[in-house]
Amino acid sequence: MNTNEEAKIRKAFEDKTWQEVKAADSWQIFKIMAEFVDGFEKMSKIGPCVSVFGSARTKPENPYYKLAEEIAFKLTREGYGVITGGGPGIMEAANRGAKAGGGKSVGLNIVLPFEQSSNSFIDKDKIIDFDYFFVRKTIFLRYSQGFIALPGGFGTLDELFEALTLVQTNKIAHFPIVLAGKKYWSGMLDWIKTTMLAEEHNISEEDLDLFKVVDTADEAVKVIVDFYSQYLLKPNF
Repeated sequence: MNTNEEAKIRKAFEDKTWQEVKAADSWQIFKIMAEFVDGFEKMSKIGPCVSVFGSARTKPENPYYKLAEEIAFKLTREGYGVITGGGPGIMEAANRGAKAGGGKSVGLNIVLPFEQSSNSFIDKDKIIDFDYFFVRKTIFLRYSQGFIALPGGFGTLDELFEALTLVQTNKIAHFPIVLAGKKYWSGMLDWIKTTMLAEEHNISEEDLDLFKVVDTADEAVKVIVDFYSQYLLKPNF
């Protein structure tokens, strides 16, 4: 643990007066409200989009980078804009593909002390910066007509299971959720089926139908297109 982390922990346990707590919380509420308002105002004008998620650490020579770029390109050819987390790696690849396809390229960038800065393939008027992960996730889910997850880390899993939970509980519309890269996701899916479902019964059999697993860009885009050939587009909240 470094010095900065120790200082944060110590500060969290410092005694504070009621006035100090109230003042800090009140200002934080205003900051959160401002992020929601800014996000809603900008995203409401963009139109139907698909969110593409994955690791910020994926390099351009990685096959999954190429896959994300191809998926985004083909989504724009079907009339969808592409939303990413705005950073490097898979996010950059998807924004690059959207830009090449002449579609809307949106970046919801999170301000982090490391690894995250907005990539150069986002439309200049469609970059939104966030301090709060939960506000950013709300904007993703509210303005997405589909969700495609490529290989990633904890952040990608967080976004994936947030989407699955909200669809499972009918808190948002049952939009398509796609996992791209069968080899990468196979271990997690085996655990979901054998442990979470079969052994512990913590989900239902039908919950396995909440997502599709694919290997190619054509398969990923087909899931989105086929779904909306049956249903009208509608907001998720």
